[in-house]
Amino acid sequence: MAKTIMIQGTMSSAGKSLLTTGLCRVFQQDGYSVAPFKSQNMSGNAFSLKDGLEMADAQAIQAEAAGVEPSTLMNPILLKPVTDMGSQVVVNGEPRGIMSAADDWGYKETLIPNIMRSFETLSARYDIIVIEGAGSPAEINLRQNDIVNMGLAKMTGSPVLLVGDIDCGGVFAQLVGTLALLEDEERARVKGTVINKFRGDIELLRPGLAMLEERSGKPVVGVLPYLDVDIGEEDSLVRGSKGNLKDTGRINTAAYRLEQYDKLAAGVRGNLNMPFIYSILEG
Repeated sequence: MAKTIMIQGTMSSAGKSLLTTGLCRVFQQDGYSVAPFKSQNMSGNAFSLKDGLEMADAQAIQAEAAGVEPSTLMNPILLKPVTDMGSQVVVNGEPRGIMSAADDWGYKETLIPNIMRSFETLSARYDIIVIEGAGSPAEINLRQNDIVNMGLAKMTGSPVLLVGDIDCGGVFAQLVGTLALLEDEERARVKGTVINKFRGDIELLRPGLAMLEERSGKPVVGVLPYLDVDIGEEDSLVRGSKGNLKDTGRINTAAYRLEQYDKLAAGVRGNLNMPFIYSILEG
């Protein structure tokens, strides 16, 4: 069975997708077979597979970074927003109709078998699965029936890295506050924190890192700089951009994407405590 690690964030756009992509590439470079996994993704950008099934673009990008064929196993549930209050529900790559947010809330529990079948199939095929959460695990009104953050971490037995975005400000409050709102069992799953999108002199940040470790009781696993990579991220994906998987008509598009994955991996490898990450993979 595969080793797992889960990337959760303090909010949307904290950098979960890019960190997941980067770790997929790092593990692939280190000789492991790797697959990404996101149980449920809400995204307007769908990637069409050869058999006509659909999955989120972000997981298709992560699969390419890992050097494997994209599969709906990596994103069994895709919600494609059609209105402010409703989404098309795609299960195992096939549409199942449009549901309101309220209907989806009650439908979630019925999707757990689909999610776990997909996860267990991947787990039997790969050495490592890098799991991506969605939004924030501290949305306490959504804790019941959670299938994408701490609920999924528990179902898969996964250790968690918690990522915060320093570029938008308030990263220390993001991380400490998120941990404070978790249940004790959930908090114990978080093995470390990551600060993302840092610009400036790291020496000026060090007193804050020490205080963060003291307040949170968790090690800071790394500080990722604001990485200049052209890789689409969730709904910020722009069709036809160089970072998108879709055909742009450029002869060197595939080579360009691989270059961007390697650039991202170098940033991740150079700024995260990879020995620590491997240690939590081993449990």
